[in-house]
Amino acid sequence: MEALLVLEDGRAFRGRSFGAPGESFGEVVFNTSMTGYQEVLTDPSYRGQIVAMTYPLQGNYGVNSEDPESSRVQVAGFVVREVAELPSSWRGNGDLPHSLREQGAVGIQGVDTRALTRHIRDRGAMMGAVSTVTLDPEALARKVRAAPALGTRDVVREVTCARPHVWTEELTALHTPAPLAAAVPSGTLPCRVAAYDFGIKRNILRSLASLGCSVTVLPATSPAEDALALAPDGIFLSNGPGDPATATYAIEAVRKLAGRKPLFGICLGHQILALALGARTFKLKFGHRGGNQPVLDLATRKVSITAQNHGYAVDPETLPAGARCTEINLNDRTCEGLDVPDLNAWSVQYHPEASPGPRDASHHFLRFVERMRSSR
Repeated sequence: MEALLVLEDGRAFRGRSFGAPGESFGEVVFNTSMTGYQEVLTDPSYRGQIVAMTYPLQGNYGVNSEDPESSRVQVAGFVVREVAELPSSWRGNGDLPHSLREQGAVGIQGVDTRALTRHIRDRGAMMGAVSTVTLDPEALARKVRAAPALGTRDVVREVTCARPHVWTEELTALHTPAPLAAAVPSGTLPCRVAAYDFGIKRNILRSLASLGCSVTVLPATSPAEDALALAPDGIFLSNGPGDPATATYAIEAVRKLAGRKPLFGICLGHQILALALGARTFKLKFGHRGGNQPVLDLATRKVSITAQNHGYAVDPETLPAGARCTEINLNDRTCEGLDVPDLNAWSVQYHPEASPGPRDASHHFLRFVERMRSSR
């Protein structure tokens, strides 16, 4: 079936449908990971976005029941150069096209993803649409320009859990980074974690549970009092989609929680912590998405290769006294980490849980557990 990708500036790419038929709108972004398409598709941080993969072949190892980062496909659309017709993997139990069709997700293949990526790098991320319904570029472009921009939506409310729940699933042996293996001595009293779900990835929760944490997941709109009522040893702020400034309820809760318990944030949680401190965030031209982003620790001068997925960044010049930028991205020098010693709070912009991506930064989960234990 013929399919069409059109950007809001009128640039059009024709291809073939390999997912569900239909028409979907979202912000068009690119991801540079060579593997991990199943984790990308199911990451709630991609809600409202049409994701183009720069690596040309996708679907070659199929799909399985272990790798999804949420219960469903979250992307608004999926754009690839080529989909493998014969997937092969000892872990696979299905194929990518069938998985997309089953969940009603629109996909397009046969697109010149190099040209698309260069266009986004030059012009910036913008709204677009993938359609098997409207195949006239000008007509579809008019629909795109009439669609609401992603930054105007509170997308966090679309992906957060409906009610509090306890998480118990741990990492499998295949997915456990070396620093986390055997890190918890037997007989250690579990750390109680109140984890805010702004679009939380399962591998974050698995990582915490594997370190012996007793994790209660809270809806994003939960007030600070609900988190403190759990008598937690620490507060965790998760990743999530969209503009952090739209999640005003989360910013207010974190403002009240900071300094009460050890606090650790990842990605959107990092941005929300900064906003709660009174700093500002800004939209990046085309964001950081992929498993090959170099990050420099300003104290140790150590470089880690990190997994990232974000379209906004913290402006370190607006941080208040007592808060400092601890890490920077070596590609564009943007802020990748915060530390607020007086409030026992810190955060990172990248994803130490990986899935997909390198596991260089998994030690941050150990650091969180150590802080919770020392603060009891």
